Amino acid sequence: MKTKLVALIPAVLLTAVVFISSCTKEEEKTYAKVLVTHSSPNAPGVDLLVDNSKQNSAALNYPNNTGYLQVESGARNIKVNVTGTSTTVINADLTLEKDKNYSVFAIDSVSKITALVVTDDLTAPASGKAHVRFIHLSPNAPAVDVAVTGGAVVFGNKSFKDYTAFTPLDAGTYNLEVRVAGTSTVALPLPGIVLQAGKIYTVFAKGFLGGSGSEALGAEIIVNN
Repeated sequence: MKTKLVALIPAVLLTAVVFISSCTKEEEKTYAKVLVTHSSPNAPGVDLLVDNSKQNSAALNYPNNTGYLQVESGARNIKVNVTGTSTTVINADLTLEKDKNYSVFAIDSVSKITALVVTDDLTAPASGKAHVRFIHLSPNAPAVDVAVTGGAVVFGNKSFKDYTAFTPLDAGTYNLEVRVAGTSTVALPLPGIVLQAGKIYTVFAKGFLGGSGSEALGAEIIVNN
């Protein structure tokens, strides 16, 4: 009898190892990071839901963002609701790859609100450099160039919803301007833009051309790292 019990021990141990390994694989989760920005100029504050689970404790108001949220990778449902209600204004199914970074922008006027999803390359800038991208999110503004004040174009001919890749620029303080594409007509001056070495930035045009108050044409800067 003792011999039989001894003989059974390896089999029992093997079964336990397989069971534990199986449970570990089933429970192992991978994640992506998602940053959500409210960039619809005349939309009310919103709530963000991932697979119907609310992610924010307070309303996300224009033109603020959530910062990067850790979200389980795979097929995810993203909803944007009018804050404190079940009224869904954006309902999007996204496939998030593990260890990838994403920005989701709620864009356009409130009657046409939709989502713009962009993959974020957060590779560290080289020494003395910052990475910058531009996204045109002013619904009624024409195509624009972003240029050094009175000088060379940095990002050219971008229309609503267009965006650039992250581009390396020397760290420093820049006086920039947003021009009507292909012209010297300045639609929006952007003086004193400070780019720190090692930082990654998103600059987006916001508001309405001809808008007033909080809905006026302007620019917003997100620090992505």
